[in-house]
Amino acid sequence: MKKIKSALISVSDKSNLKPLLNTLKKNNIKLISSGGTFKTIKRLKFECLEVSNFTGSNEILNGRVKTLHPKIYAGILNKRKNRKHLKEMKLEKFENIDLVIINFYPFEKTLKKTKDQNKIIEKIDIGGPAMVRAAAKNFNDVTVITDINQYSELINELKVNKGCTSSKFRKKMSRIAFAETAFYDSVISNYFNITSNKQFPEKKIIHANLVERLRYGENPHQESALYSQNDNLNIKKIHGKSLSYNNYNDIFSALNITKSFPKNKGTVIIKHANPCGVSILNKNINSYKSALACDPVSAFGGIVACNFRISKSLAQELNKIFFEVIIANGFDKNALKILKTKKNLRLVDSSNFLIDKSNKFNSINNSILIQSEDNQVFSKKDFRLVSKKKPNRSQFENLIFAFNVCRFVKSNAIVLVSNKSTVGIGSGQPSRLDSSQIAINKMNKFINPKNDIVAASDAFFPFVDGIETLVQSGVSAVIQPAGSIKDKEIIKFANSTETILVFSKTRHFRH
Repeated sequence: MKKIKSALISVSDKSNLKPLLNTLKKNNIKLISSGGTFKTIKRLKFECLEVSNFTGSNEILNGRVKTLHPKIYAGILNKRKNRKHLKEMKLEKFENIDLVIINFYPFEKTLKKTKDQNKIIEKIDIGGPAMVRAAAKNFNDVTVITDINQYSELINELKVNKGCTSSKFRKKMSRIAFAETAFYDSVISNYFNITSNKQFPEKKIIHANLVERLRYGENPHQESALYSQNDNLNIKKIHGKSLSYNNYNDIFSALNITKSFPKNKGTVIIKHANPCGVSILNKNINSYKSALACDPVSAFGGIVACNFRISKSLAQELNKIFFEVIIANGFDKNALKILKTKKNLRLVDSSNFLIDKSNKFNSINNSILIQSEDNQVFSKKDFRLVSKKKPNRSQFENLIFAFNVCRFVKSNAIVLVSNKSTVGIGSGQPSRLDSSQIAINKMNKFINPKNDIVAASDAFFPFVDGIETLVQSGVSAVIQPAGSIKDKEIIKFANSTETILVFSKTRHFRH
């Protein structure tokens, strides 16, 4: 146990200080503070010594230098049982500082409020992280607190131990403190990388907050947790069981697709991170029914994501099928009543979710693959008509829709579309020909399209057999990336069969 006799307090977030100050006063702990924190403590009518009076040095450089002083760091860093340290402290007439309570300038919040570099730079805390690191290093003798959520724990610790803190408590707070300084510095480092247009710097520091400890990973024997680089995920579970690793994996896949659609339009059904039905029909209920019709067998036990608000009539349709999760941009009151009759069904509100330009990560052992997300917004200028036969407006729209869906399907991927809805999806096959056949088989099993059928491939056809199989199944137009040595043969085949052929300027694998 270590008795606390003095505390240095310097906090940016000055909320919830009074209960803590009351406890420190009850335990006769001397308070030292500076700047706005000192004024707040005095306003709350507690005795406090200003840092400049403690050190004998005035704050300088507009407050940039106030706590950076040997008296403060010696007070924090000296080993209480080290004879040399004791002798030097006595010679310099320095006092021990037993408790350091710090939270940093709000750098991350400042980034969200302004792009003014001068204002941003001034919110890089120097003294705070330095004192926290010093206190955390000397946890054998010093207690460090870095978050207002730790105040109640400190209050309880002092109450139970009669003004002392335990070694276990100090070590725990030290562990958290070093994570806090590392996190803070990583945000600053990331800011400089972004402003310097350095996407892949020599040293990559990844920061993230724990959102949720999950029950297990993909399988019950695997441990799992969810982290986010933002304050939260911007999605909210409003009903049902807790979400699993696999649920989140499917949710992320669904959101990637739905947020690529026009605002308040589109339905996606996901199974094992792959879409098994997608539609962007204007009428929401028809959009859902068309997405379901693509593969109703695979949809069972899957996830539905609606890029719009769910109405009562749609909720009645959704309730007819077993789904694990339903995602929407909000739910009507009556829709919620209907859907909540299934107590285990997870309902997720994604109204505030936006796809940003953050990177995508994949890892094995201690190595991390990083790449920018494939979130390009397609328009006609991204494609080139290479066949003699030209698509009409509806066909071109269906081709672009098919190609957009295709990039979210695991490679090798083939997507068949009719009337802005998928009618067949072939995914994850080593052979593009096999994926084509799977998509065709799905279409023949569940749907008999009455309109034109178009097909999209996530990469070029290396041989004519793939596109030939699609054309023989009734496909009238194909969209694929260019780049094969067989491109001329593919174009020749398209012209010989009067098939519309469009080349994309970009390839879109998803492994």
